[in-house]
Parts: sequence; structure tokens; C-alpha cells
Amino acid sequence: MRRVLAVALMVVLGAANAFAQPAGQTKEEFEAKLGYQTGTVTVGDGLATIALPASFRFLGPDGAKRLLTEGWGNPPGAADDVLGMLIPTAHSPLSDSGWGVVISFDDDGYVNDDDAGSLDYTKMLAEMQASAREGNEDRKAEGFDPVTLVGWAEPPHYDQAAHKLYWAKELAFGDSADHTLNYNIRILGRRGVLVLNAVSGMEQLATIRTESQTLLPAVEFNDGHRYTDYLPGKDKAATYGLVGLIAGAGAAKAGIFKALWIGLLASKKLIVGLMIGGAAAVKKFFTKSSDAPAAS
Repeated sequence: MRRVLAVALMVVLGAANAFAQPAGQTKEEFEAKLGYQTGTVTVGDGLATIALPASFRFLGPDGAKRLLTEGWGNPPGAADDVLGMLIPTAHSPLSDSGWGVVISFDDDGYVNDDDAGSLDYTKMLAEMQASAREGNEDRKAEGFDPVTLVGWAEPPHYDQAAHKLYWAKELAFGDSADHTLNYNIRILGRRGVLVLNAVSGMEQLATIRTESQTLLPAVEFNDGHRYTDYLPGKDKAATYGLVGLIAGAGAAKAGIFKALWIGLLASKKLIVGLMIGGAAAVKKFFTKSSDAPAAS
């Protein structure tokens, strides 16, 4: 069995054969107790609000943790920082076609978007691809397959008025002919970034691209937490801009680039902690500020 490495910011693709059935429960009984919510929901103790589109249901932290650990077999620590999950209404998360979006919050601080107009996504991709290649020896030494960043499945798009960013990557693991899709949404706020990720096979790109467009306008920070509520000189500022955000600056700071944050359980469509980049790449992407204020 391949090793699984879990990190806090993650999204997983569920499958029927990944269901770790608790004693005495059917899949239907397990799912019925997860606590799905519809309508308008609050995330993170008043941090943000999601006006759920009809195509999604919401699971709070407890239900999300149960699904991630008991339903999909992740280790308990993998769900510690999860604020909730979004599950497509059309599919059971325990079915072969099931998938979900895990929500978390990166509290690195206010991400300055002044670099939005000067981003060179072609150059960024080339540097991330090179960094991935450079890191493959370390990954193989840690017991992981080498990974190839094939390219953008969706080039980065940033709405500077709404302070919302999304992009997607196509990844290949080892010699597998089945490529993996990593779809990312980031909502910038006063004290950090709301993180939504979706991971699946490339065959689901069209579906997730469409569904992601329904999620972007549905998620908003609440009063006091919005990007425009930032107080320069008083609130904490991140040490990177949009490029660092795409490259995975927060994860680099946590010191987890070396081992690669991807694990596949044998014979299970279960993906944990999917990101791609490298410490070298992130250093290039950081836009550090020597006088970034500390949190008040």
C-alpha cells in the first residue's frame, strides 16, 4: 500500500470502495447521519457565509470529519482544521462518481494583490514544473511516485474587484495514464485566505469547472473579515502575494515540500492534501515585505 501524507488544506475524491463501513451501518445509514445542510450556511464561527447553490450541500466540521476519516479512510489528523465540506447534490460522496470540496482557512494574513496585473502565468508554470522535476528524487526516496505537473487545466483567473482567485492543474503520477485534476479556489480576506479545493480525475474537469463558477459568487467573508476591512499597520500581512499563493507559499512555510503532499491509497480513489510546487519555486514567488505589521 502506498503511504498517505495528510495536510490541513485538502480536497478529496470519494469512491464506493473507499468507504470504511462502521460496524452495523450501511452506506445509506452512514450518510444519513452526516448532517447535510442547504440554503445559507455560516463557516468558521462567523468567518464567512455560503449561499449554497442547488447543486451543493454543506457539511459542518463534525460531518466533514466523519466523512473524511470514517467514510474515506483518512487518518484523524487530516481533518483537524477543516471548516466544512461542499458535496454535490447529484452524487453520494460514497459513490464512484462522488467528490467533495474541503473548506479551510489559511491565517497567514492579508495577501496584497498589487501584483495582479503583472503576473506571468506561463513563466510561473515553467518554474513550478522545473521545481517539481527537481523534487522527484526526494519524493521517490520518501516512497512516493514521481509527479509531473503537466500544465494548467485552467489558467489562473483573478477577480480584483471581488478578491477571488481560481486555477487548476493537471498532474501525472509515475507511469499512470490517468491524470489528476487539482482545482483551486481562494477567497482573499482581511486576515487570511479561505481555501476551497477540488481534486478528481481529468475526466471531471468540465463538471468541476462549471460547478466552481456557481461557488465563486456564493462564498463571501462576513463584515469585519472582508478584504476591504484590512487595517494597514494594525492587521497581520502575509509575506507573499498572489504568485506565492498559487505556488503554495503557506505550505512551504510549514516545511512540507520535501515529501510532497500527495498520497494515494492502493485501489481507492482517495487523494489527500493535493498541491504541487517546491520550496525553490516558492522562494522565487514570494513578495516579502520587510515591514509587514504584526497582528494586533
